Parts: sequence; structure tokens; C-alpha cells
Amino acid sequence: MRDLRIVFMGTPDFAVATLNALMQAKYTIVGVITAPDKPAGRGRKIQKSAVKSYALEHNLNILQPTNLKSEEFITQLKSLNANLQIVVAFRMLPEIVWKMPKYGTFNLHASLLPDYRGAAPINWAIINGETKTGVTTFFIDEKIDTGNIILKEEVKIGENEIVGELHDKLMKVGSELVVKTVKQIEENNVITTKQRAEEGKLAPKIYNETCQINWNDNLNNIYNLIRGLNPYPTAWTTLINNEEEIQVKIFDVEKEIIPHQHKAGTVITSKKEIKVAVKDGFLKINSLKLSGKRKMDSKSLLNGFTFHENAIMR
Repeated sequence: MRDLRIVFMGTPDFAVATLNALMQAKYTIVGVITAPDKPAGRGRKIQKSAVKSYALEHNLNILQPTNLKSEEFITQLKSLNANLQIVVAFRMLPEIVWKMPKYGTFNLHASLLPDYRGAAPINWAIINGETKTGVTTFFIDEKIDTGNIILKEEVKIGENEIVGELHDKLMKVGSELVVKTVKQIEENNVITTKQRAEEGKLAPKIYNETCQINWNDNLNNIYNLIRGLNPYPTAWTTLINNEEEIQVKIFDVEKEIIPHQHKAGTVITSKKEIKVAVKDGFLKINSLKLSGKRKMDSKSLLNGFTFHENAIMR
């Protein structure tokens, strides 16, 4: 049995679940590497990462390098004398860092590699209408998400599941998979599988333009885009309401497959509901946020906001 000394690298909530699982399993965490504190929100208050908050609560040794290649950081990292590094939702590591520990550096990725390599695998799995995804642990190499696979766990995606729900499910399954992976490394019985060379489906970073709804697309594609961005970073559109242009973020929606003659993007309202016409049906909007207003359900919005009879989303 190997005596492991682990350095953990991660930043958001997704990584906290894994760090907690390692602590619960009584592994020795000699250092936690996370992103530097930065200003956030309207007040631009300095905020620490979720991983840093957890590490502080548990009196763990924290490093927050701005440059992963700096001599100062490399010296600090070496001084921890770790023999295993675990990466969950962090940044790309330079070779000098991932090659440092005796037993290697492995990463948890929220997809079934080699599909959905990249920054936003959970979002893209839903946006693309997948019915299953999963988590993978793999040893890091010089490219992004291409190293030898250690373990995988498949997870089903519900027909109406949103990215926030899938994120939380994969966070739990992923944390358990990391502990299983560490156990194999501890017992020196890891068997890896080489990833296929050809590229699978990709999961690039999501930008603002990625989130804009194309109302000329089909109903399923629009529905999948919205749930694949709910609650974050959120699909958006522009409402043209009696010559006023309002940016609208759309959250919870339902599909209605009904033939009609309306132009795509046409807004149809009653006292209780908001629907938008697309070419093969309607998208019923259950919750949304108009620019300058808070997020609310459609019925509440309709109590104080009037949609013009020629209102259209575009």
C-alpha cells in the first residue's frame, strides 16, 4: 500500500465535492491550489473561490498562484513533497507541474472522454440533445483532455433535465469516481486505456453569442439550448415590444408540438402564460428575466408587464 501525499487543484463548487470526498476518505491533503481572489458582482467585492473557502474551513495549506510557471510557485509546490496531484475544474497545467509527482497527476472531467473535451462538457451534452454523459478520470499529458483514461462512470440525462441538475449529479458521481481512482493508485493496481486519436464531439468555452436563441431553429434544438444553459450562463433573446427592444433571459420552458401559421418568434400571451412560436410548435416560457428586472415566473410578469399584440422575439 502506497502512502499518498496529495496536492488538490480546483476552483468552483464542482471541485469542492471531490475535495470533501477525499477528506472524508481520510486521505492526506498536503496542499490546495486554487485561483487567486478576484472582484465579483456589482460591488466588485473581493471574493475567494469555493475551494479556498472549503480549504480555509478545514485548515488546509493553500496556494493561489497567478503564474503556474513562476519560480516561486514551483519552489513552493516542490516543498509540499506530494506524490500525487488531483485536478478538478482548474486550468491547463505546464509540464513542469503535472510531471512533478511520482505517481502522476490525474484530472476529473465531466464527460465520457474522448467525447466533449473542452471547457463546457456539461452544457454541450444537453445542448446537443444527448441522453447520456458521465465522468472520466485520466492522467494528464501535454494536450487538453487527451491523457490515458483510468476510470469512467456513465450517467443518464433526463429528457427535461437542465444543466444545473446535471451539474450537481455529475459533481457527486465524479467525487466518488475520484476516490475510487485514488484507491487504485494507493493499491498500485491502475490499468489505463489509451484514448482514441480522432476527435469526438467537442465542448468549447461558451460565449455570449453561443447563448442567443435562434427562433428559426427547430423546437427541439431551441428547447435543448435553453435547458443546456439554465441556470447559467442562461439563454437570451431580444424582445421587440411596440418598438422597444428589451433583452430577455429565458430559464424554464416547455415544448408544445402544435401546427400553426405564426411567424417564428411571435409572442402569444394570455393572462397566465407566455408562448413563442417556432416552426414546429410553441415554446411555453415558465420563468424569465427582463433586463433591469428580477427573474420571475410568467404569471407574475404578466401582472405588471404588457406585451404588445405584435410583440416578437428575435
